[in-house]
Amino acid sequence: MFSDFDSQMMERALDLAARGRFTTSPNPKVGCVITLDGEVVGEGYHQRAGEPHAEVYALRDAGERAAGATAYVTLEPCSHYGRTPPCADALIKAGVSRVVCAMVDPNPDVAGRGIERIRQAGIEVDVGLLQQTAERLNAPFIKLMTTGMPYVQLKLASTLDGRTALANGESKWITGPDARSDVQRFRAQASAVLSTSRTVLDDDPSLNVRWEQLPEPDRQVYDKEKVRQPIRVILDRSNKVTPQAQLFSLPGEIILVNQTQSTTLTGDNVQQIQSSASETGFDLLQLMRSLAKKGINHIWVEAGATLAGALLEANLVDELIVYQAPKLIGEDGRPLLAMRGLTSMADIPEFDLDDVTRIGNDIRLILRQRKH
Repeated sequence: MFSDFDSQMMERALDLAARGRFTTSPNPKVGCVITLDGEVVGEGYHQRAGEPHAEVYALRDAGERAAGATAYVTLEPCSHYGRTPPCADALIKAGVSRVVCAMVDPNPDVAGRGIERIRQAGIEVDVGLLQQTAERLNAPFIKLMTTGMPYVQLKLASTLDGRTALANGESKWITGPDARSDVQRFRAQASAVLSTSRTVLDDDPSLNVRWEQLPEPDRQVYDKEKVRQPIRVILDRSNKVTPQAQLFSLPGEIILVNQTQSTTLTGDNVQQIQSSASETGFDLLQLMRSLAKKGINHIWVEAGATLAGALLEANLVDELIVYQAPKLIGEDGRPLLAMRGLTSMADIPEFDLDDVTRIGNDIRLILRQRKH
């Protein structure tokens, strides 16, 4: 069904789509390439929610040369009116002769309707080229649309012996500057960064994206003002966080999750949501559902051993991002995770190793949850 040329063009469209990784959330990342007689005549990608979709940019680029052309799109063209008109209609109006989609849109408002509309207009549509790559690119969007839950990446950093800090709590720095720069890239791709009041009180982190600490290749592509700041979600069951925490002095939205509303932490950029909690913490499943209803489809977690262990015990982690430093602390150091009560190997969380990369003098492991 698909030629080598088709594959090359879809790979180009996927590369274009990835350019939106710091800006499109919660929308999917989408790229489009238009070719005529074996030549690229137009291309584009979705840059930001509320702005034109990839097909629109590519059609503008192609102009009159779109007539009779083939459009390669990483996601099924939309068929409904949202903040922008349907892309399926735009492709039909432009007179393309063929559309190649990497995957069907899981959004119930689309879900095959865009493909059907284009086919009814007499245009050939082929679906499934490089589908797994396209699905991987938009895993958070797909998970929200199919399950109503956000995609959760849990960041961990430890020494070779699995320790995160000395017994006295000192931990700066376990990993090197290259690893910390790499973390900025992951933060920038997420809808939200999740942490706890304990982390805020102990470390006074910013939990934002610091453009100047992004890797140099990213700073060459993305202007500082175009990099979207993730929402910072802080679990503060007993309202221990104070207005003096530096995260309140930095731009970007903040969501405080507590049992009773705080009267001291207010502001135009601060929301508070109340969630049920027990002695062991919040109901994390309920919390994830609440955040998903706010349109948060991709959560990056930076927290201590307690929340990390609780998320794993609740089976809410889709990916582990583990940075391992070539250092040793010893058995009195603080552990990577707080997980207790496991009595059978059948009960332990299992992950598949997806990637191993050297980052400076450290190693980064990316592991995806094993589906049983």
